Amino acid sequence: MTPRSAAFALCLTPAWLLAAGTVRAATTDILVGLDEKITYDANGQVNGAPGKDAVLVLDVANPAHPRIRATLPLMNSLLGPPTNLQITPDGKLGLVANSVVMNQEGAAWKVAPDNQLFVIDLTANPPKLADTVTVGKQPSGMAISRKGDLVLIANRAGKSVSVLSIAGGTVKLVADVPLGQEAAAVAITPDGKRAFVCMNQVNKIAVLAIDGQTVSYDKAMDIPSALNPYNIEVTRDGKYVIASNTGASGLDADAEVVIDATGAHPHVIDLVAPGNGPEGFAISPDGKWAAAPLLLGTGAPQSAHFFTKTGELALMSVGPHGKLTVTGRAKLGALPEGIAFSPKSDYLYVGNYIDRDLQVFHIEGGKLKQVGPNIKLPGQPASMRGPAS
Repeated sequence: MTPRSAAFALCLTPAWLLAAGTVRAATTDILVGLDEKITYDANGQVNGAPGKDAVLVLDVANPAHPRIRATLPLMNSLLGPPTNLQITPDGKLGLVANSVVMNQEGAAWKVAPDNQLFVIDLTANPPKLADTVTVGKQPSGMAISRKGDLVLIANRAGKSVSVLSIAGGTVKLVADVPLGQEAAAVAITPDGKRAFVCMNQVNKIAVLAIDGQTVSYDKAMDIPSALNPYNIEVTRDGKYVIASNTGASGLDADAEVVIDATGAHPHVIDLVAPGNGPEGFAISPDGKWAAAPLLLGTGAPQSAHFFTKTGELALMSVGPHGKLTVTGRAKLGALPEGIAFSPKSDYLYVGNYIDRDLQVFHIEGGKLKQVGPNIKLPGQPASMRGPAS
């Protein structure tokens, strides 16, 4: 453990939440990042002191009854897409990028970019921090290839994409690909030959070419998107990329942009507006469903015209040609961010940041049915993700 990691050594998990039995590496794990630095009051966001962040390893082997099997005292942040963490396809490693740190200036706490990637050994009993790797400035969304040998991390302040290799349980920085623009999130196609990057400040999607561990960017391939592309995923067949855009806050016009990912020039072919604030976004492992927790103004100042006390979950079917159709909706808590599907794609997990809890939903015929009451968490869930698939 690094000196800085040791400084945050604090066990946050209540005993009743700990999973029983033997702990082993599994693709039924989900990572949940808890950010305890940023809170909300009637005026909106409040920055606070660092020191109590954590990453949970959530076991969903019994999908209706998730259990925390480990808590690691690692920094991570709400500021950035809720895709700053992911598990390798074999379930052996968990990666967590820390976007920002808090620096004190007088009585106030100011946000500054960080550059750390934490590598978690999920085969250990209990899981433990195995390494800390330096990456680009303000690492945000990440993607692990389906083969599990390559990691791409979108860097906001660095205006780049970090390229890392995975071999023999070791994660190593290979290169940094400059984009010239802030990068919020990234997704890799199943064949490992292309990646798509949200350049949120210029409302475009960058296209990267991948040849082994060599990654290149051609600006001429940039794809116009809707306002503020913030999250991005690729359909399981690799034919379509879906970018979640959050730039029309309060107007209920935020969009999911569908991109044809094949051919010489990937391009937009459809646009769907599921609701306001789809910062979280995920596609199910079987490729049949997409889901977005909608903020609906839950993180806004209470004086804002679009302020609401609760969010909403939108479930969408993924049809031919990447067509998204909303089939079900369900009520969420305040500031829902992280979202993940169960391994068999029949359950959904959503973390409510302000309410400090987790909701579990069963997908039944395209509809959403909440399973049990909300599960209290030992912190504020800022991000959530399972294995790359």
